[in-house]
Amino acid sequence: MCKILKVNLSSYYHWVRTGCVVKKVDKKLNELIETTFMQSRCKYGTRRLKDKLERLYGLVISRKRIGNIMKDLNLIANKKKKFKISTTDSNHNLPIAPNLLNRDFYASAPDKKYVGDITYIPTSQGWLYLATVIDLYSRKIVGWSMDDNMKVNLVNDALIMALKSRKPPKGLIWHTDRGSQYASYSHKDLLTENDIIQSMSRKGNCWDNAVAESFFHTLKTELTHHEIYETKAAANQSIFEYIEVYYNRQRMHSSNNNYSPVEFEELMLQNEIAA
Repeated sequence: MCKILKVNLSSYYHWVRTGCVVKKVDKKLNELIETTFMQSRCKYGTRRLKDKLERLYGLVISRKRIGNIMKDLNLIANKKKKFKISTTDSNHNLPIAPNLLNRDFYASAPDKKYVGDITYIPTSQGWLYLATVIDLYSRKIVGWSMDDNMKVNLVNDALIMALKSRKPPKGLIWHTDRGSQYASYSHKDLLTENDIIQSMSRKGNCWDNAVAESFFHTLKTELTHHEIYETKAAANQSIFEYIEVYYNRQRMHSSNNNYSPVEFEELMLQNEIAA
């Protein structure tokens, strides 16, 4: 190219180093991609970055170009690590509810279908147990609880939090696995008091509660498997911040057309009012 344009090679490299027009444009784009990537906590790949850039800034750019820029800037998304899914104890003689949900994870409106589950988080002080309540409408974590044990209060507290914050109407379907906590009389009393219909997975079938399992997979691969918690208090604070600040309000969710749960609910409400 230098021969055709009759330009000295050293002059060309000087032009590149001092900032050609293309390089200046790329610098702005690079900064935007890097900022968006860091805001995602180094978790978004090219697909989600492309969607985010187009939605927020109206920027149309190919995934290939984003990938090349990420490579140039050494932006590497955190890799997911495999983990063993935790399940609750279903070896008991307590009454079991029928599987009313039957893998129908679609909800036409908020507070019609909730799913819940329990998992554990390792710390230097021992296990920290986490129970969650997810609204299938937006995949928002509407209730959660953490404790040193997996007694029934763990799941009751998580559901009570959801009931207080959302105030669901009568007839809410509450789906979980067959764990003894969910089958306990204490938990069933809570459901009866709030006119909630109980649904349970088939024995040993994790796919019947796939949405709840999926959240724990996301939590562990994006957060806890990359951390070493010295105390349970540190783990509690970290998980609280992940759920309330990041997951519910910022993290793009594929089932919401890549809106976060809170963004999705607000958008649907605005559309409903406009209609």
